[in-house]
Amino acid sequence: MRISFHWNPIPPRSWISLLNRSYSPKTSNNFPSAMEVEVKLRLPDSAAHQKLSDVLSSVHLKTHLQENIFFDGPTSQLSSQLAALRLRFYDQDSRCVVSLKARPSIVDGISRVSEDEEEMDPAIGRACVSEPWRLSSVDSRILKRVREEFGCGNVELVCLGGFRNVRAVYEWEGLTLELDETQYEFGTSYEIECESTDPDRAKRMLEDLLGRNGIPYMYSEVSKFAVFRSRKLPQF
Repeated sequence: MRISFHWNPIPPRSWISLLNRSYSPKTSNNFPSAMEVEVKLRLPDSAAHQKLSDVLSSVHLKTHLQENIFFDGPTSQLSSQLAALRLRFYDQDSRCVVSLKARPSIVDGISRVSEDEEEMDPAIGRACVSEPWRLSSVDSRILKRVREEFGCGNVELVCLGGFRNVRAVYEWEGLTLELDETQYEFGTSYEIECESTDPDRAKRMLEDLLGRNGIPYMYSEVSKFAVFRSRKLPQF
């Protein structure tokens, strides 16, 4: 099946403008306290991506091929609450992870987002991509939260499409770095990410690495999902 990368629940510009809004769930339940904190630096082109890959080649651990597919309610039940439901398939369906993210914020290249993740059988995940109505019957903690906390209990979720990502993972100076080549239908972007409990220190180290090797960069300003929704690559 070829996935359609088109959507209709919420206009792209509206989604990006929501990033600066406060988040208020429709129910009294709280989103899990797990917070993903990452440094995100954009690279201008494939040449900069390749140069950084060469610099880090001696500390390369692995490379993942990822496919990211997103879902929402028919009237933007998730998007309107700054939440995103994603199925991520790894390395030709060797693994599938369902995740629910909310309250995204990116300031000066440091991203913070509440995140809840759960493993899913890849075969079940693919069935849900083909027929999103199946999500309502999957035995999943996260999908139960989508139904109960985000007002999707009596609706069929819709597939928004998605994008592919080639992620090279490196272990460098005590940090785990993820070098991304993200392939949207409308273009390709490049980014280096690093999850850290001390993001300011990690950012300084990354900036020094890039500066010493003459690799241009900018702070990422929006998430990959927001880029996908806008259908336009950020300007460098």
